[in-house]
Amino acid sequence: MSRLCDLSIDEVTEGIRNQHFSAEEYVSQTLERIAKIDFDIKAFVRVNTDDAIESARRIDNKIHKGEKVGYLAGITVGIKDNISTKGLRTTCASRILSDYIPPYDATVIRKLKECDAIVIGKLNLDEFAMGSTTEFSKFGPTRNPWNLDYVAGGSSGGSAAAVAAAECTASLGSDTGGSVRCPASFCSVVGFKPTYGSVSRYGLIAYSNSLEQVGPIARTVPGIIRMMNAISGADPNDDTTRTVNTPYSAEASTNRLRVALLSNLTVNAQPEVSKCIYSAMDTLSSAGCICEEISLDSLEYALASYYVIAMAEASSNLARYDNIRYGFDMDPEGYEWNSYFSKVRSNFGEEVKRRIIIGTYVLSSGYYGRYYLKAQKVRALLRREFKSLYSKYDVIIAPTMPILPFRIGEKIDDPIKIYYVDIDTVVSNLTGMPAISVPAGFSNGLPIGLQIMSDEFKEQKIFDAALLFERTAKIQVRPPL
Repeated sequence: MSRLCDLSIDEVTEGIRNQHFSAEEYVSQTLERIAKIDFDIKAFVRVNTDDAIESARRIDNKIHKGEKVGYLAGITVGIKDNISTKGLRTTCASRILSDYIPPYDATVIRKLKECDAIVIGKLNLDEFAMGSTTEFSKFGPTRNPWNLDYVAGGSSGGSAAAVAAAECTASLGSDTGGSVRCPASFCSVVGFKPTYGSVSRYGLIAYSNSLEQVGPIARTVPGIIRMMNAISGADPNDDTTRTVNTPYSAEASTNRLRVALLSNLTVNAQPEVSKCIYSAMDTLSSAGCICEEISLDSLEYALASYYVIAMAEASSNLARYDNIRYGFDMDPEGYEWNSYFSKVRSNFGEEVKRRIIIGTYVLSSGYYGRYYLKAQKVRALLRREFKSLYSKYDVIIAPTMPILPFRIGEKIDDPIKIYYVDIDTVVSNLTGMPAISVPAGFSNGLPIGLQIMSDEFKEQKIFDAALLFERTAKIQVRPPL
């Protein structure tokens, strides 16, 4: 029998329900796994040991009494450290929130607990989710399980690395410009960014409200579908949410999918990545899909538009952090208001400061129309053009990332190079449409991800295509750890 920590979501829930092993046994082995390897990977920023074991025992007691257990009974879920967890410190990997313990659970956490999932701990990220490498964290960088000298991607690097290294069954991240899909691609796992409004953001510490979504990471597409069935749906605490057509099915449709490969994003990728994505299109074609190449000229404006909007919203959202109502221990004695406020905010990391400054600039008098308003016009144009494409195609495919994972420290001194790695992912956030990254192959032992996109609230079409590709391509998703 394989290690319990290697089991899929379906295998864990069925094994616990049928008493092949107990929830406590599964959680204990997961905790042992974390203790053994996370010193090298640094995916976790805190482990929820006592509560996880207690939750496992409650599930086992239910089963012994013949009571019904939840849809996700016994699986261990790691939570990105910008999602509120009641009684469990939530810091956004920032000194600004180093002492913050939320008094409530985010809606997605409440829903997972109602399904008897177990929160195993909080996971590393770029500070306030601002980054694509998980190097901008007060806890230090998360390392890629496939090669510890390389970045895990970001900002949900801990969420992807923990799943890839079998330190949890699944995880939650947040995706503002690719922050779930980027690390999923770099770590060879499956990461999903839902339609804007299909999953509640209540309890997600805001970076850019109009772009970000909570999304799941798992080792397989059926695992993503299980997680989405648990966390999707309308929430009275988040007025942007809508009732969605769940449950999603893990049985791939037999319909012939119309697939378009977005050549703009493929030909400009590294040759190894481009070759892999064209091979993925051949795989889908051999599986019965109707595949074509297309291009979209407006994509060249997407990245600049994204960063103008994201940084503008970040400057507004982060203005609340003054260390008065919550934050870290810093005595105000001897300061007047302006000097205290300035001193507190000097504790933001350099990347967060950079984004606040740029965001404040593009919203300032004289520049709002030149930058922010123009970016919103590009956003509207992209949305119209993608809506038109989805009247002809079921899904659009492209690389998740235009480059292979790179060495830790290689790009950290050049923010433009780091911003560029988001070029393939930001369009789904700008349009509000769903996208998934699935493992597509390797080059020199480093993972490559295939991105599959579709129209808003057409998650099932994405899942159908992803299931078809996963079952046909059979890409390895477990690093040799």
